[in-house]
Amino acid sequence: MIPFEYRRADDAASAVALVSGNPNAAFLAGGTNLVDRMKLGVDNPGMLVDVSRLPLDAVAVLEDGRVRIGTNVRNADLAANAVIRRRYPVLAQALLSGASGQLRNMATTGGNLLQRTRCVYFQDPSTPCNKREPGTGCSAVGGYTRYHAILGASEHCVATHPSDMAVALAALDAAVVVLGSDGERTIEVSEFHRLPGDEPEKDTVLGHGELVTAVELPPAPQRSAYRKVRDRASYAFALVSVAVALELEDDDAVTPVIRDLRIALGGVAHKPWRALQAEAVLRGAPATEENFRAAADAELAAAEPLHDNGFKLPMTRNALAAVLRELTGAPAPEAAAAGTDHPEGPEGPVDAGWEEMGS
Repeated sequence: MIPFEYRRADDAASAVALVSGNPNAAFLAGGTNLVDRMKLGVDNPGMLVDVSRLPLDAVAVLEDGRVRIGTNVRNADLAANAVIRRRYPVLAQALLSGASGQLRNMATTGGNLLQRTRCVYFQDPSTPCNKREPGTGCSAVGGYTRYHAILGASEHCVATHPSDMAVALAALDAAVVVLGSDGERTIEVSEFHRLPGDEPEKDTVLGHGELVTAVELPPAPQRSAYRKVRDRASYAFALVSVAVALELEDDDAVTPVIRDLRIALGGVAHKPWRALQAEAVLRGAPATEENFRAAADAELAAAEPLHDNGFKLPMTRNALAAVLRELTGAPAPEAAAAGTDHPEGPEGPVDAGWEEMGS
């Protein structure tokens, strides 16, 4: 590891001042991603400003029903929080499906949002990577792409965002509160992360020196859930994940109508992917398998799978339908029950390895 200067911040404003005034400085919180990148030689900051001891570690219910989560709340603590478990199960489920128990004990809310892709080429400094070194090329294009994007990619980058938590936050329509040298601002989480375009090195819309101080959740949805499809039951990044928050017109009806909903997908794009086309199909529609599949098809119409990840199309379709069935009580189709609605992926049925939340 290359030597660096270490500073411990006394407060958020001084932390922002230290990083803003040094183009080679970075914030350090749990360190579960940044320190790994430093060990690999992907990142080499000259100064680390430790913000992990700042008093930004509370979960507070606000008077208007929103919930404010401090940036230093650990992932394990947030998943176990009674308010989160009761009101926002999609977020608790997403957190528990991420990483290992040891990492969740260290990783912070703000750090989880800011973690960078686990693309094998990004993490290997011996290979060209536009995200790591702009203008050098994308080794994944024409390379190994099993874990890469099928939506929103560009010729400059086909990497995916690794966070489970961020996908749940996108479905909840959360907001990110940040502090910079010009003061505080709030960014909708759907606008916080960027698609690669021709600047894949920029993961978020944050300016240098801006510090995430909190995440704010709107009042809880009627129902929500998260499902993650991965290669093994723990400590694996999503091949595909789905987060849904919805409201039903009459949740006691045999076939309820979906009054409103928000859908976010993980493992398919450079950022948590808000499935606006699927939402438009389902908003105001009966909760039926036919509508679930039509919504998935509408969202995936723009997908551009790569040579190793075409299986993500049926996998996304099946995962989305499964979450919607879970939340609405819609019956499973006869074909799925008979095992005929599971197109084969490169390693067997595309829904192989689905698991409930857990570490």
